[in-house]
Amino acid sequence: MIKLLRYLKPHRKFALFTLFLAAVNNVMTLAFPLLMSQIINEGINKGDLESIKHDGIVMLVCCVIAMFISILNSYCSSKVSTGFAGELRADIFNKVENFSQGDIDKIGIPSLITRTTNDIRQVQDLVLMSLRTIISVPIMLIGGTIMAIVMDPGLSLVLLVVAPVIALIAFIVAKKVIPYFDKIQKRVDKLNLIIREKIGGIRVIRAFNRTEYENNRFKAANDDLTSMIVKVQHIFAGLIPIITLLVFLLIILLVAVGYTQINRLTDPIEIQNTLGDLQAFIIYLVFIIVALSTAAAMFIMIPRANISAKRINDVLELKPEMEIEEKSIEIENDGCIEFKNVSFSYKSPDGETTETLKDVSFIAKKGETTAIIGGTGSGKSTILNLIPRFYDVTSGGVFVDGYDVRQMDFASIYGKIGYIPQQAFLFSGTVADNLRYGKEDATDGELWDALETAQARDFVEKLPQGLDSMISQNGTNLSGGQKQRLCIARAIVKKAEFYIFDDSFSALDFATDARLRNALRNKLKNASILIVAQRVGTIIDADKIIVLDKGQVVGTGTHKELLEACDVYKDIVASQLSTEEVEQ
Repeated sequence: MIKLLRYLKPHRKFALFTLFLAAVNNVMTLAFPLLMSQIINEGINKGDLESIKHDGIVMLVCCVIAMFISILNSYCSSKVSTGFAGELRADIFNKVENFSQGDIDKIGIPSLITRTTNDIRQVQDLVLMSLRTIISVPIMLIGGTIMAIVMDPGLSLVLLVVAPVIALIAFIVAKKVIPYFDKIQKRVDKLNLIIREKIGGIRVIRAFNRTEYENNRFKAANDDLTSMIVKVQHIFAGLIPIITLLVFLLIILLVAVGYTQINRLTDPIEIQNTLGDLQAFIIYLVFIIVALSTAAAMFIMIPRANISAKRINDVLELKPEMEIEEKSIEIENDGCIEFKNVSFSYKSPDGETTETLKDVSFIAKKGETTAIIGGTGSGKSTILNLIPRFYDVTSGGVFVDGYDVRQMDFASIYGKIGYIPQQAFLFSGTVADNLRYGKEDATDGELWDALETAQARDFVEKLPQGLDSMISQNGTNLSGGQKQRLCIARAIVKKAEFYIFDDSFSALDFATDARLRNALRNKLKNASILIVAQRVGTIIDADKIIVLDKGQVVGTGTHKELLEACDVYKDIVASQLSTEEVEQ
């Protein structure tokens, strides 16, 4: 938790002002019992209306001022805590932006969401509570104790009994609930995962009639989380009644003792003064007990916030797998991508290492189309993910224009690449907004030109507002083929040096696929094109086809050359094309 306090630095003036307001408010609060005692002793008991009027007005003015200070204190403390949380969220967001896919996999997307929301809220609540109590609790404890002793030293001995009891209760409660806090956060992560999977895969769930199964899975996770929270709440539920009971018993005890003392007095004036002092003493004692209860609540709250703070720090302090160059370097446009003896392995959640690529070497030259094909799990997409450094190679090197990508900053790499992912992804906004992700200042003419090349102009023109037509989140109001073509158009707008197509034609019909490939060949003739595809028809005209099998290159050449020399490629072709199509 201490490590996160640096996020309070920009708000230190407001924080100090908040503490000052809390101090002033609590000092004024400590004066109320004295005023009350004065009204009883000097006003009511003696029948002095002027004294009652004077002290009443003073008390009313103090109450109004205290109310104003309390409102201002709440505003300032809320402003500090929300600012603290906002900057913390921004830092986590910026940190995650620099994570590789491997870094994200280590923590998990649902857990990252939980840490950015729920965990930060826990820490924010502690900051808010601390600003309101870190000054008020000591003032009320010390000030209330001093005033209680002044009022009645004998009765003040009761504090020696009450304070340890409350401290013991808080310790017992904290010891019981602290182990549950980490479990609760982990169960929130699990629940977020299930919810995310259910929402994202709702159509698959319905198609396979697994709604009941997913409902049961959600219910199990939800019940698990609920039961854990209920256990904690049950423990907390007993805390307030116990403390309340202590307060009532204490007041009854004090009244009884006070009544006994008053009965022993014979001087009427002394009896009258004792009544006001006894009432003031009881109020001060209540102040002390409330302060002790607040301190106990903070004592319990801190461990929970510390667990959340640790989870947040795990993200902030995670050393990325990839080192990012701080300075960009000038790179000549050679238009060449080269893999030199590249191997790649990843660790599964259970710690086992799986080798995806082994000793892969090839060159993709400027003005050429290089295609990669192979069976499922052969490592095709992995090759493409290594170029923009979504992952880093285990051994060997990936070179862009003669430079190892590990020596390049991300801006330099991404500035050269037009990337079309396997899963077409669009953002909520207009068609134009999505296309301008490729080039922020692109003109409408450039957008239409890219759409025409991507075979998307016709359907965009038919949309109600053309380029200004709205796209829902992830393009749910478009077909799969339309989304793919818009993603391709977005990359074309960028006018990149390299274009990476990760099975980006799978949702297109054969006629559209053929027209698109022909248009790309003419439009991107000065660029290097890498294509991963499942369909042979998509890559049959490529200048170079690389065949993968179990992470290794088993063949390189044109379509005709591979038909003669590569058995794996022949098997792939035979599974997709008829004998007549192969011979053509």
